[in-house]
Amino acid sequence: MPDPGWGVPLVDIPRVPYIMSGQPTLRGLGSYCVMGRKDVYAVIKSGAHQYKASVGDELVVERLPYEVGAQVELDEVYLLADEDGVAVGTPVVDGAKVRVTVLEEFRGPKIRIFKYKPKERYRRRMGHRQTYMRLRIDEIVKGA
Repeated sequence: MPDPGWGVPLVDIPRVPYIMSGQPTLRGLGSYCVMGRKDVYAVIKSGAHQYKASVGDELVVERLPYEVGAQVELDEVYLLADEDGVAVGTPVVDGAKVRVTVLEEFRGPKIRIFKYKPKERYRRRMGHRQTYMRLRIDEIVKGA
C-alpha cells in the first residue's frame, strides 16, 4: 500500500455494510430487542403523555397529586411486552399495572411568552414554569 505522506500507511478496509458484518446493531430492531436481549416493558399513560417503562427506569412526568416517597400504581397500561409475547390493550391491558415510587418533584425551565403586534403598541410578556415529578419504575404486573 502506498504511503500518503502522513507517516502512517493506509489500511485497506473492506467495504461491507455494518449490518452484514456480524456486529450487533440497533438498526431495525426497535427497542424490544437490543443486541439479542428481550426486555420486559410497558407503555403507560400519565397525564396526556405515553411513556415506555422498564423496571429500574426513571421517568420524568408532569406533576401528579402524590407526595414524594409514595408508592403508586398506574393502571393505564396500553401495551405490555415480556418473554411470553406482546399484549396490546383495547384500549388498556386488563389487570396490568405498573408500580412506581415518586422520587422528587421539581420545576422545569422558565418558558418566556412574548406577544407582539407591530404598529399597534401591543406587547405582552408572560412566563411559565411547569412542575414535573421523577418516578422510578419498581415493578410491572401482568394482567390475568
